[in-house]
Amino acid sequence: MLTWSSLTEQQQVDALARPAIADNASLEAAVADIISAVKTNGDKALLQLTEQFDGVKLNTLALASDAYAQASARLSDSRKQAIVTAYEQIERFHKAQVATDITVETMPGVLCTLKTEAIESVGLYIPAGSAPLPSTVLMLGVPAKIANCERVVLVCPPNKDGLIADEIIYAAQICGIDEVYTIGGAQAVAALALGTQTIKPVNKVFGPGNRFVTEAKKQLSQQVPGFAIDMPAGPSEVLVIADSSATPAFAAADLLSQAEHGPDSQVILLSDSEEILTAVQQELDSQVELLSRKDIAKQALTSSRLILTDDIAQAVQVSNLYGPEHLIVQTENPNQLLASLRNAGSIFVGDYSPESAGDYASGTNHVLPTYGYSKVVSSLSLADFSRRYTVQELTKQGLANIAPTIIELTDAEGLDAHQRAVTIRLEG
Repeated sequence: MLTWSSLTEQQQVDALARPAIADNASLEAAVADIISAVKTNGDKALLQLTEQFDGVKLNTLALASDAYAQASARLSDSRKQAIVTAYEQIERFHKAQVATDITVETMPGVLCTLKTEAIESVGLYIPAGSAPLPSTVLMLGVPAKIANCERVVLVCPPNKDGLIADEIIYAAQICGIDEVYTIGGAQAVAALALGTQTIKPVNKVFGPGNRFVTEAKKQLSQQVPGFAIDMPAGPSEVLVIADSSATPAFAAADLLSQAEHGPDSQVILLSDSEEILTAVQQELDSQVELLSRKDIAKQALTSSRLILTDDIAQAVQVSNLYGPEHLIVQTENPNQLLASLRNAGSIFVGDYSPESAGDYASGTNHVLPTYGYSKVVSSLSLADFSRRYTVQELTKQGLANIAPTIIELTDAEGLDAHQRAVTIRLEG
């Protein structure tokens, strides 16, 4: 347990430091080599790298056409219904985000329009390292479908049998995704950015991944013209603000729900109650033993922080400094804090709003900025699958109305050709 007010400024910085992602120099070099191999050898490199990293020798990259029917047949009705219900919830929330064109006559005869159009082709990266993530298929596939992206490509690393989990295939099917490849890692991102003999390149890649995937997204977004990524990403994280009214068992469960993601996940509890901090620590010790992934969670907990603040206002300040991916507020009047909580990917308000709801089925998107990027990057939404551009149309009188302003400013900037493009139209 740390007492925030007793820490020096440097100790406070250290208390909120994230775990180091990796040895950057070696990671950058390894990923650069993978990208170069895919650029040079295409499909051959993808097959070789899949055998090297995933331990499976594939004969083809594309998912077999009969895989959809087989996956559906193997899944229980209850599992399929859960996927459909989550799909409907996510669809309902994201459909409400559909943008309409905005047209404004800024001056008589000067008409300006902001238009929204779907990104033509998108790639969806679905992790499957320690567990398949059909929820991520939905979080990416649903908005891609609503945005009307012309081409949606899904990539997912295969298991030791060269297969993708049935849940992922079924989720892809109900999202209308029919281009699926059994590849993962940095090589999959490289294929989506650069293209190979089998896989045509896409305009933008979405989805979380390990440090190799994250590094590949970063490098390729800087190297390939016209290629973009959804957001910078790091390990999962959650921060809980709790006062004396909080239920310790709930807070501990929320912390563990992120700790089980991976050994580099980070969880933080802020409270103005020493009793709550102690009780939550006891709950963590007991609840972690019940988890199937307890070894992973225990490792993540080594980077956890239980911090005592002077009051909840100070807890809010600390939370804003950290900028968590997930922020859970378990206080007596949680809604009163929303106006002052600035930096978070997604906020969960009250005792009965676990982070798990947002991860799966409440309707909001679970692809969120991590590693402090919530201070400047938004959580994923329908807008990320579209691009916005402007259209303007001026009448001759409209141009005449605004011409004095343009002439004065082009004089100030010394750009004669810009000025001439206006005055030549108004001569005579």
